[in-house]
Amino acid sequence: MYISLAKRMLLETDKRLLWKLAWNMGIKGIRSVQKHKSRLKRGEFFPPYLYISIINSCNLRCQGCWVDVDHKQHKIDVDAMNRMIDTAKKMGNSFFGLLGGEPFMHKELFDILEAHPDAYFQVFTNGHFITDEVAKRLRKCGNVTPLISVEGTEIVSDQRRGKSGVFSATMKGLQNCLNNKVMTGVCTSLCQTNYEDLLTEKWVDNLIDMGVMYTWFHIYRPVGPDSNPDLALTPSQQRQARQFVVDMRCKKPIIFIDAYYDADGQALCPAATGFTHHINPWGDIEPCPVIQFAKESIHDERPLDEVFNNSKYLKDFRKTAAGHTRGCIVLERPDLIEALADRHGAKDATARKKALAEIQAANAHPSQYDPDATPIPEKSWAYRLAKKFAYHDYGAYSEHFSDENWVDPRSSDRAAKPADESLVQLK
Repeated sequence: MYISLAKRMLLETDKRLLWKLAWNMGIKGIRSVQKHKSRLKRGEFFPPYLYISIINSCNLRCQGCWVDVDHKQHKIDVDAMNRMIDTAKKMGNSFFGLLGGEPFMHKELFDILEAHPDAYFQVFTNGHFITDEVAKRLRKCGNVTPLISVEGTEIVSDQRRGKSGVFSATMKGLQNCLNNKVMTGVCTSLCQTNYEDLLTEKWVDNLIDMGVMYTWFHIYRPVGPDSNPDLALTPSQQRQARQFVVDMRCKKPIIFIDAYYDADGQALCPAATGFTHHINPWGDIEPCPVIQFAKESIHDERPLDEVFNNSKYLKDFRKTAAGHTRGCIVLERPDLIEALADRHGAKDATARKKALAEIQAANAHPSQYDPDATPIPEKSWAYRLAKKFAYHDYGAYSEHFSDENWVDPRSSDRAAKPADESLVQLK
């Protein structure tokens, strides 16, 4: 399987792009993780990976979207992006995730990509704006991989994404990337309407036949103004999805990304462990994309490294999240997010200014963590080694987490008990 994957990458992707991937994301990514570990030992903090939502606008209206796509367009300008990326690079970072809205609606996107040939960017996109010309420019840049979201069959895609003809437009953008030998991935937010269609060997084989190099199965998060909780997967389905990914990693010549488990199959939250935080289109720094409360900004007069290192709000979030669950705190314990924002006077970072009301109205949902289930460890030695080095809890849960603080979200419409201030106060 590993030999087949290597042959695919060498034959189906531009060699120059592979070198950029290996150096900017691989070798330098290892260095960024090492620097992160060293900082933690010194009691300092700066996340080794940043999610950056560069624009709020989008041409689609997806179910469960938390982004203010209907509001006046706002984007992070090139100068602000360059300052932020330059500071992160000085801290050792080299890999950045660009989100929206739809990132390709940011007219200066390529100015940003081209200004940092020594960094690597993963662009989360619906693919609709990737013409052949755009794909050729992506190939010329070399330091970017589009991650194109496919949310189901033609009928399901239209339903999930609020527009007709979504699937064909997405597949056309995907094919433009593949025709130009761009390193390309496909992601899916698994939910009740696409679970049986896309979490299958047939779909994975189809991606391989097309030339897709990696895939990422997210789990649908019922958040935002129209959360559509009926789409959420059951705990059993989430476990089946985990097992599918672990099995396919040993069987198929395609890379499988995941964000919620370590090498031993223990659940984790990348924001709670400090691996990543999120910057929204207004420059506000949030714990993660779906927790839309902020205390600090990239536009702060202080250097960005000082902002991250000295943020009591973000530190309290990490301690609170790690102290109550190895899963997703915004799903399992929305009451704790409300208490956290109140404790620090964190502002509603949305344009709609309804984030607090949404959290207060939110019901609790199961996430990837289930203390009663046996963890599903990695079978693949390659994934196991990579995760042991770079993707684990960095001691976050061993320091703060106790099963007695975890509340099964299935036991109540909301959290079964209120936030215990003695547990979540910043110490």
